[in-house]
Parts: sequence; structure tokens; C-alpha cells
Amino acid sequence: MTAREIRQEFLNYFKDKGHEFISSAPIVVKDDPTLMFINAGMNQFKDLFLRNTAVKHARVCNSQKCLRVSGKHNDLEEVGVDTYHHTLFEMLGNWSFGDYFKKDAIAWGWKFLTEVCHINPENLYVTVFEGAKEDGLTVDQEAYDFWKNHIPEERILMGSKADNFWEMGKIGPCGPCSEIHVDIRSDDEKAKKSGAELVNMDHPQVVEVWNLVFMEYNRLANGDLEKLPAQHVDTGMGFECLAMVVQGKQSNYDTDVFRPIIDQIVHLTGKQYGHNQETDIAIRVVADHVRAVGFAIADGQMPSNTGAGYVIRRILRRAIRYGYSKLGTNEAFIYQLVEVLALEMGEFFPEIIAQKALIQKVIREEENSFLNTLAKGIERYKSHVNNISGTVIDGNFAFELFDTYGFPIDLSELLARENKLTIDMDEFQSALKKQKDRSRAATALDAGDWVILKQGEGSFVGYDHLMRETKVLRYRSINSKDKSWIQIELAETPFYPEGGGQVGDVGALYFDQEKLVVVDTKKENGVILHHVEKMPSDITAPVKAEVHATKRKASAANHTATHLMHHALRKVLGTHVEQKGSLVTPKSLRFDFSHFQKVTPEELQKISEIVNQEILNNHPLQEDRNANIEEAKAKGAMALFGEKYGDRVRVIQFGESVELCGGIHVSSSAQVGAFILTSEAAVASGVRRIEAITYEKAQGFIKNEFQLLADLRLLLKNPKDLNKQIQGLLNDNNSLNKELEKLQQEKSQDIKAVLLKEVEHISGVNFLAKKLDLSAADAIKDLAFQMKAEVDDLFLVLGAEIKGKPNLTVVISENLSIEKNLNAGKIIRDLAKEIQGGGGGQAFYATAGGSKVEGIERALEKARGFV
Repeated sequence: MTAREIRQEFLNYFKDKGHEFISSAPIVVKDDPTLMFINAGMNQFKDLFLRNTAVKHARVCNSQKCLRVSGKHNDLEEVGVDTYHHTLFEMLGNWSFGDYFKKDAIAWGWKFLTEVCHINPENLYVTVFEGAKEDGLTVDQEAYDFWKNHIPEERILMGSKADNFWEMGKIGPCGPCSEIHVDIRSDDEKAKKSGAELVNMDHPQVVEVWNLVFMEYNRLANGDLEKLPAQHVDTGMGFECLAMVVQGKQSNYDTDVFRPIIDQIVHLTGKQYGHNQETDIAIRVVADHVRAVGFAIADGQMPSNTGAGYVIRRILRRAIRYGYSKLGTNEAFIYQLVEVLALEMGEFFPEIIAQKALIQKVIREEENSFLNTLAKGIERYKSHVNNISGTVIDGNFAFELFDTYGFPIDLSELLARENKLTIDMDEFQSALKKQKDRSRAATALDAGDWVILKQGEGSFVGYDHLMRETKVLRYRSINSKDKSWIQIELAETPFYPEGGGQVGDVGALYFDQEKLVVVDTKKENGVILHHVEKMPSDITAPVKAEVHATKRKASAANHTATHLMHHALRKVLGTHVEQKGSLVTPKSLRFDFSHFQKVTPEELQKISEIVNQEILNNHPLQEDRNANIEEAKAKGAMALFGEKYGDRVRVIQFGESVELCGGIHVSSSAQVGAFILTSEAAVASGVRRIEAITYEKAQGFIKNEFQLLADLRLLLKNPKDLNKQIQGLLNDNNSLNKELEKLQQEKSQDIKAVLLKEVEHISGVNFLAKKLDLSAADAIKDLAFQMKAEVDDLFLVLGAEIKGKPNLTVVISENLSIEKNLNAGKIIRDLAKEIQGGGGGQAFYATAGGSKVEGIERALEKARGFV
């Protein structure tokens, strides 16, 4: 069977058993602060396991895109080194929410593998939870007895808590599990050693293919277990691993999941696969990583320097590094693999086709940028090596290359070996550990157990109300490194939780006469959580929940303006424009969108005019809170890539603007007041960002602009034509600057004649350190290069005061840089300390600025010490 057929057979199998197919959630997580990415098939069903949301379908199945870059067996640096771990993978799964349990899950799993996939039963082993004394748990005898109906007991193995007790996290639903393992070794190898001895031993040919989790318990913050009110099944089967087994391969990368991409890498690089271990690893890394990066971008996550964007950039840079160091690719090539990726996976995941052009452009831009960074890193490495004594490279420097330039340590080691050097790896590992410890400490959260006061499911009433009399359902304490707070769930709340780009509401909770300020509102696993800084005196008292009305109205105006602007952008720039991120606050709005060039001033003016005209048209809010998603799309409602929608959706319409949206809006477009664009810029390749203000902020801006105009007129003595007057002043200023520049150049010629006479010959070097009476940086640079052209073996240091700030310039003849080991970039950094500044440059030319003018003379005197 092909991989496509395997996936479809799995889904058909469970559909026939009454399971509802649920499409894959985007891999970028939007409403769970505990996750950056979907890392397991069950993530999108967490709220069902936690009973925060009512169960709509008791049985579901799907194939979920997952991304793992840390944790057990999934460290990023291991991917590609072996043949079965991945960053992005598909998780085939079937779930039961309080319906069937162990008996059916085990029977159906066994039948699918042996009868549908035709895996030889004699190659299968299963594990059963052996119990854990610390939790008061005994052997999962129930699962063991069910397995005896399908497989001989000698192939039913006991598994430890680490392997056979699955937990969602430190707290939450959990339970014993049964893993199904398959032995795909040759008959000769099986004869030498039983597969039972290799289960869970990281053997590449004795692998786990399916995990059947039986959720029976809830882990409390104090470590205790309590029984869940209902029993659930959560299974996960690695699609890539299953394809390997069914297709009779020895590696996931040899299946038709990866081979088309690998074949294209071979074609583009001219390398062979299967002939050299280092080359094979590099090809596997690139093949794996282009999938992860491609789907992340399709789901709305651009590479960046923070958060989830940093993870995506790190994955892509790892692929680029392997291509550069192992495949000899000095130019961008990974972006060309997206075509194959879309062809192979686009049928089941249409987002990869719809976003193909954007993915290609973003990856290509990232490749070009990082290849340039790598070149700089190698230059930095060579410069460092030229100035060390001995044969050991400082491990902290190797870490700097890793952290700043993205150098893998193996590339640094390769460069070191070429120079007959070694790296202090203990020092490197120490620096790496410190960084990881800092990162973990900065993000660590300690959540207490929920204290339940009243059973029930909280509901949102904020579309219609800003205030509500209600009760607390439950609360818990949260502690982080720097602060602590309380999270409260209410039976009914008017507070909008952060989502869809809109920030969470703020306001107050009144317990009788006691006021608690709500500093934020978020949604986690379907629950709306109100963040307050302390506990009320009586948490059981009736509570009045009241949203800050002014900030809510300002946010609503900005959110509505975002919709109107999105429509205007598509109208002016084209229908290729799609939202790639947004931020709606009471103060302003920010909107990221796909577009491959700078938006011109004329286009921005047109966009602004359209939005303001739509505001003046006073379109009433047309809202459908329970629309069928397919019918809504058919009517033109825009669904955003990277968002997860259910069967029923909320549709927001203002005039021609129609979008699926759960956010807060004004009741008519006129309430936006005015729309003013404040900036437009690029944030990533193929992604632009517009920022704007509306409502009272826009009114204040207009008022300030009018006042500025009045002040300007008064300053210029109320000219009849203000533009003409200002243009005249600019022309006069330009003429004066040109005259000044001419005078500076003439002055520098006179100075040069003096400097040429003052050059000293010291130890084969023509040296001069001098403070100049010049105030233009360009004039100083021009003078320095003229001196360099006229004086051989020159080491020149010039100091000057420019606009009240100290300035240093170092110029060194190229031959001196090599023969005398004089490097202008290094020397300037040392001299800059005297002026309390910093600088840098090349080996023959460098500059520095600072804040301490009186340090110029000391720097000039210090320069003499280098010769």
C-alpha cells in the first residue's frame, strides 16, 4: 500500500466503527499557554478529557500534524541521525470520550494491524503497565487479559511507569497504556536474539508502532491520583513508522512519505543517497525539516527570533547548515523542495498547496540570509583562531558561534580539525546548560490544583453584556519566577478572553463590596480564566463581573477596523492577500498579511480612503453566531489559515467585509470613528505589517496634527503658502550643507599635507596617531583612505569630535595586517574603551564612537603600544 492508501484505510476503518472524522488542527497552538505546537494527536481534544467542553462526538478519528523538537527521543539534534525520529510527523488516532474502553480499543487495534495492514502477528509484541507502588497502582490485569485473546502471553511484556503510564503533563488526565511494537529484523537476526529483549531499547528495527492510552485518572498538583468520572481512550500511531512496516522498509525515510523529497534533494545537490553516512544524515535532515517548516508557515507561523518563530527558524537553519557543510550547497535550494511537498501531501492537507508561494518565498529568503550569516561566522572563527596560542579553542567562543551565528558544534569541530585544533567541550556544554537553565527558569509555571466550588461549565455572555451577576465555579493559584496570581472561572462571564488577535478584557470582579482588579483574561483548554492578583475574602460570595467599558469599546473599534482594512487590502492589492497575524488592543491595531512587495504610498492612501468610506457608510453589524461553516464559506466568509474551526461558526459582516470571527465588534462601522495608518513595513519575506489607530486615539492624533500645523505656521510667521516656505528652508539648508562639505574637503587637504610630514617610522611601520579638527565622518574617512593610498606600511589612528561625541578611525595597510598581525577591527575595540564606546570593522579599516571626549588623547597614546 502507498502511504496515501494506508492513511485512508485507517480513517475508513474507524469511520466504519462509528467514529467521526475530525480534520487536523493547525500545528501552531493558539489557546493553550502550555504548548507552542501540537505535539500529540490528543492536543486538540484536551478540553474534552478535562470535561471543560461538552462531548459532541463520543468517537472520533483523525490524522493530526504534530511537531516535536524536544523531549524523550525527540531532541532536534537527533533527527536525521537515525532513521525513525522526526520533527514533523502525522499521528493517526482514534478516541473514545466515555464510550468504549480497553476491550474494543485492543481488539480493533490488533485487527487493523494484522488484517488490514497484513502485518505478520508473529512480529508483534505488546506491553502492559506493570504498576507503580508510589502511586498505589498494580498491574493492568484488565488489559493483559484482553491481550491474551489475540497474542501469545510470551509476547505480552510488562512495561514500566516511564514507558507505559501516559500523562498529559505534571497535572491532568492520565492512565496506563499498551504499546504495540513490531520487529522488522531479518530472520537471521531474530534467530540470534528475541525481539522481546529489544522492545523499548531504541533498536531501529524493533519499534513502537501504536500506543493505546486508557485515561482513567487525574493527576493532582500534590502528585495524588483520583479517578476520572468517565473512562477515555486516546490512541496514537506514527504514520511514517506504519508506512515503513507495511511497505517492508528498514527506514522511515525509505518509504514514499520521504523518497520523493529525498530524490529531489539528490537531483538538486548532485549527491547520492545510501553511499555515505554523513551525506545520508544531511539529506534526511533536509527532507524532514522542510516538512516541518513548510507546514508551520502554512499554519501562520513565520520564522522569527522569539517564541514559536524561533523554533521554526532554528529547524530551518539546521537544515541549511547540513546542506552547507555536508552537501556543498552554497546557494539557497531548500525552497525548491516545497513543490514536491505540496504535490505529495497537498491532497490531504490542502493548506500546503494554498500557501505554497508564500512558503517558497519565506524559505528562500531565510536561506539567503542565513548563508550570509554562516559566512560571517566562519570569518569570525578564522579571526579567533589566528589569535589563539596553543591547540585548544575556548568552549565559550564555540558557544558564541552556536548561539549567535547558528553554528552547530559539529561544524565548529570540523573547522577545528582542519586546523589541527580541538574545542574545550566541557566549557561548551557548561555554557549550553546555563542557557537552557535560564530559559527553563524564565518560562516555568507552577499551577495549583483547581478548587471546585460549583459544578458546571462556564459560558461567555460578553457579546451582549458588559456586566453580569454570577458565581465562581472554581479557582487555582499560579506561581512563576517573578510573580503569582489567581485564576478564576465564572459560571457566566462578560469578559472576552484573548483570542483571534484581540487582547483579553480587563475590568473588575466585585465580591459584595470587595473589588478585585482583573488584569487579564485568557482561554485555556476551553475555559475562560480571569487573572486577579489576590484572593477575595470570601470566594463563595456572589460576584459582579464588570468589563472596563472604555477599553472594551476601543478594542471593538480596532477589531472592526481590522476587518474593514483586510477587505480594503484585498481590493487594492489583490486576493492573494491573507491575514498572517494580528494584534488588537484598546490603543491600536496591527495586521500582518501576505504580500511580496512594499505597499506604495498611493496604495496606502487608497486603502485608507476605502476604510474611512466604509466607516462613514455606517454599516450595521450583521452577526450569525451559529452558522454552518460550509454555508458561511459559500457566502464568501473568509476562513483564515492556521485557525481551527468547528462545524458551527460565528460570521461577522460589515458591508462587503465578511469573516469568520469570534472577537468583539462595534454595533455599526460608524462607531470606529476614524482610521489612520501609522506605519507599513516588512516583518518577514512575503509578509508585510500595517499598524493603525482608530476611535479616540485617532481623534487625539488628528487634534495633535492640527496643533502642530498651527504651531508651525506661527513659527514661520503665518506664510501664505506653508509648503513653499518649508521647501525654501530645505533648499537653503541643502545649499549650506554642500558649502560646508566643500569647506571640509578643502580643509582636509590642508590637514593631509601636515599629516604626511608627521608620520613616524617605527619597526617597519609608518605610524601616526592624531586628533583632527574635522567634524564630518565622511571627510575623516576620505582623508584616511587618501593617506593609505599615499603611504606604504601605514598604521594610522585618527581621533575627532563630531557633534559633541568622540570618534576614532583606524586604517592599516593590507600587508601589515598579515605580516605584523595588526587587525583594525580588534584594535578599535580596545581603543574604544578609552572613550567609553564601541566599534568594529575590517582588518584594514574600522571606526568607533563613544561618549567620553576626553578619552580621545588616551586612545591615541594607547595606539602607539601596538607598534
